Amino acid sequence: MSEGDQIRIDVVTTKDAGELLTVRRAAFVAEAQVFNDPNIPALTQTLEELIVDLESEDVVTLGAWEGHRLIGSIRVGIEDSKATIGRLAVAPDQQGKGIGTQLLFAVLAFLPENTTEVWVFTGQNSKHNISLYNKAGYEHQFDQVAGDLTYAYLRKVLEAGAIVDDEPETNAVRGDN
Repeated sequence: MSEGDQIRIDVVTTKDAGELLTVRRAAFVAEAQVFNDPNIPALTQTLEELIVDLESEDVVTLGAWEGHRLIGSIRVGIEDSKATIGRLAVAPDQQGKGIGTQLLFAVLAFLPENTTEVWVFTGQNSKHNISLYNKAGYEHQFDQVAGDLTYAYLRKVLEAGAIVDDEPETNAVRGDN
């Protein structure tokens, strides 16, 4: 990315499904190598499954574009007041430029107002990913074994989840701001 290039972040639609699948697969190859497992879900998802996911009302998928090229994406599933981020992916030649961080923060603006917490999971050995999530305010909650993989689950409590004083004259938020 050169000086002056603008990254545009917007909702990914089914017309971008093929390009999204390509970006995800390219990005997750390195993850598969870390775990010595080529069968991680991001690598085995079919185009048809991805299209169904993109059409789901309970899922928001954002993409980062540089010009007409999709260079990154993030997926968030929404269930009541909880959101779960997954499949944060950046094209290998664009990694290390802050695109993943931009996507991680941008997705918050696309969540329903009643969202009080956001969860993210990654491989327990994905130290770079865990560090990225920690810097963005996510805190480790627990690890869970799924087959041959162990996932680390991290959570971020949103401001909407803060306790609000019910006194109308102050309407202050309790706790640290």
